[in-house]
Amino acid sequence: MEDELHERVEQVAEAHALFNALKHDGDADVGAVMGPMMGENPDFRPHGDEIPGVVAGVVQQVNAMDTEEKRARLEELAPERVDELDADEEGDDHTLPDLPNADAYEQVRMRAAPNPNGPWHIGHARMPAVIGTYKERYDGEFVVRFDDTDPETKRPDLDAYGAILDDIDYLGFEPDEVVKASDRVETYYEYAHDLIDAGGAYTCSCPQAEFSDLKNAGEACPHRDKSTETTREEFDAMVNGEYASGEMVLRVRTDIEHKNPALRDWVGFRMIDTPHPREEAAEYRCWPMLDFQSGVDDHLLGITHIIRGIDLQDSAKRQQFVYDYFDWEYPEVIHWGHVNVDAYDVKLSTSTLKALIEAGDLDGWDDPRAPTLGSLRRRGIRGEAVVEAMIELGTSTSNVDLSMSSVYAKNRDLVDDASDRCFFVRDGVEKAVVAGPEAGEPPVHPDHEERGRRHIPVAGAVLVEPDDVPANGERVWLKGYGCVRHTRDAFEFTGDDIDVVREGDVDVVHWVPADGSLPVRMRTMDGDVMGRTEPGFADRDVDDVVQFERIGFVRVDEVAEDGAQSGDESLVYFAHP
Repeated sequence: MEDELHERVEQVAEAHALFNALKHDGDADVGAVMGPMMGENPDFRPHGDEIPGVVAGVVQQVNAMDTEEKRARLEELAPERVDELDADEEGDDHTLPDLPNADAYEQVRMRAAPNPNGPWHIGHARMPAVIGTYKERYDGEFVVRFDDTDPETKRPDLDAYGAILDDIDYLGFEPDEVVKASDRVETYYEYAHDLIDAGGAYTCSCPQAEFSDLKNAGEACPHRDKSTETTREEFDAMVNGEYASGEMVLRVRTDIEHKNPALRDWVGFRMIDTPHPREEAAEYRCWPMLDFQSGVDDHLLGITHIIRGIDLQDSAKRQQFVYDYFDWEYPEVIHWGHVNVDAYDVKLSTSTLKALIEAGDLDGWDDPRAPTLGSLRRRGIRGEAVVEAMIELGTSTSNVDLSMSSVYAKNRDLVDDASDRCFFVRDGVEKAVVAGPEAGEPPVHPDHEERGRRHIPVAGAVLVEPDDVPANGERVWLKGYGCVRHTRDAFEFTGDDIDVVREGDVDVVHWVPADGSLPVRMRTMDGDVMGRTEPGFADRDVDDVVQFERIGFVRVDEVAEDGAQSGDESLVYFAHP
């Protein structure tokens, strides 16, 4: 990192650290500083592996100040943040805005409506994160409704229903009700009949291009004046599968001269020849379009508040015509912009991810290179960290950027205290150790002396990373072992005390014994990395999260039996620095 950038990172971090400490009337927290700082400064992100160390030093300095000093310094650096603190003290501390007209409802009831065409990518997490948070705030209910009434264009994946519920559980929420729209087709038929009887729908056999021309010209198609009886008969024929795909549709009668052509006599039902993959729904051929199905379901399921993308504003307007025919009250609607996620080269698209997996470019939905919740879970990133980062995005109608460094910072706060330390050496260079103790004794965790120390036998030689080998004649501190001098292509123990490190003369490096260390494959977003770890790693359990010192946090995926003798690899997934 260049000096100019380093200085700017320190300045930005100091303002954030002061604000964080004053807001919570205590010490500043590295994770809480990292999240907003990285989100507001995209140019910092390429240096994400270096910045936590800079921030940690700044936080330490800030925490040494008393409250008056912190406030005075923040007033000097960023007076607008002091005003923000004062405003926060007068208001509430909710990140999300209040739901509109929440007091008008006996119970707030919100829904996530996933299309089960594959497991969720990271962007999908925003909806359950926000709904789950509102549920807790208002003591409301959270409904999951699978919108699976398109067996052709967005064909459901039978495994996705369970995978999505697993993703919601990973995020820390439990739905109060789970509904599959494909189980409710008969209900949609009933309401279609009622709509026909109310004069709100008619059957149409116009070719799509022909109707489109009429619609755009604000002219009615010749079928619009059909009698209710004829429409009913033809719709029943649709239900009975007597028409082929594209031969007949049921249109919702709106305003053929509406200023927005997208709202003119839109399709409510169509014929689809492709059978639904669910056995329970495989016989249906007449399927509701999403706007009809979703609109009816939101009313019948008692949904009070809907969150949807800003690009779906026309959906509410289309559905309002159906609600008017039935004299229903439309739910409150919140529109928000799309969320963009950095750090990935793969598009946030279920169909794109599925194609990459089928082509063998990704190893599966939980490949560390895939921007999916399954991938984050396998890497050892907690759902709570994802939720906290999503909540901070709010519900703005503008598109928003999620910095993965924010997720990592929040996860670091959650896992650091419980994560034991461990050494992992990549591309190890072997150096004989002359004299010195027979073993190193680094702490299990630097902040928890009560957890004891790790016993790592040296057995005559160690492996260190190539960049950590000092020049001949120079010293280096093997962490948990002591100071050695690189002499005659070996490490000679010097007996120097820790003051040589404190004075900045000697670097501290990690290491493993050349004999008895264990082979480990570390899966990362940039590919697999091979290395060796200390013998005590053999006692790790699957799903443990440990910190490879000077590298980052990893989740243990597989521990090989007797790896030192057999050469079998253990497997870990890299989470973040």
